[in-house]
Amino acid sequence: MSLITLTPALFVLIWSTGWIVAKYVVPHADPLTFLAVRYASAFLVVAAVSLVLRAQWPRSRSAWVHAMISGVLLHTIYLGGVWWAIAHGLSAGISALIAALQPLMTAALAARLAGERLRGVHLLGVAVGFLGVLGVIAPKLVGVDGASFAGPAVIINIVAMLSVTLGTFYQKRYVASGDLRTVTALQYVGAFATTLPLAWFFEPMRFEINTETWLALGWSVIVLSIGAIGLMLMMIRRGAVSKVAALIYLIPPTAAVQAWLMFGETLTPVQIVCMGVTAFGVYLATRP
Repeated sequence: MSLITLTPALFVLIWSTGWIVAKYVVPHADPLTFLAVRYASAFLVVAAVSLVLRAQWPRSRSAWVHAMISGVLLHTIYLGGVWWAIAHGLSAGISALIAALQPLMTAALAARLAGERLRGVHLLGVAVGFLGVLGVIAPKLVGVDGASFAGPAVIINIVAMLSVTLGTFYQKRYVASGDLRTVTALQYVGAFATTLPLAWFFEPMRFEINTETWLALGWSVIVLSIGAIGLMLMMIRRGAVSKVAALIYLIPPTAAVQAWLMFGETLTPVQIVCMGVTAFGVYLATRP
């Protein structure tokens, strides 16, 4: 079996580990502090590659600013919100489900932000998906699952999902061109410049120097920030854009299984059924 055949499965497995790493690092580092270090490290790697390969940097000041703003939306608020929510009690599986609602929210906002007209089936999908995710997160909101009240964490995770949705629209409008390597490097500049002050203000900036922290950092930078993105671009270049979008629906159950294996997280039967309802709603909302 060739690497090309295995690419979709590898992408799902690797991408879903982002939520596992977020939970794995909780005992060893504060979430925003860890992400600030991750962004700085990723910038050094991507910038070095861009310089070695002589990639073209944006020529205008506005292009630099737009790239950094997109970094704030896609990294500071999105990843920062997800990692903060997990550090404050939200399970990795439910967090992944909320984040995977991005296509659903994109469909809901497409008419207003992109001038796209939605059909009735799309609106039905938005409604079904919302009811499904409500069923999944309801136990966390009311605390009936015996866990600590995670309502604030759910809200922050939803804000993070909205940010990555708006970031997608922003990038489509203002960062649609330019070398992807240098644009990515500038996104990490914007993310680091905004995450570091937040970490200093809200956290004791705990970052333990041990094997677990360095393993998490190495995996986050090399495997997630570079490897997973590389696999995604490989699939897109082969004309599989719709398939890449569909793969996002496989990430929540994959992350939930990984969280069960590593941390003993569980979902009730009702939550599992509602996760399927959400996936069906997303499918309806994002149909061509």
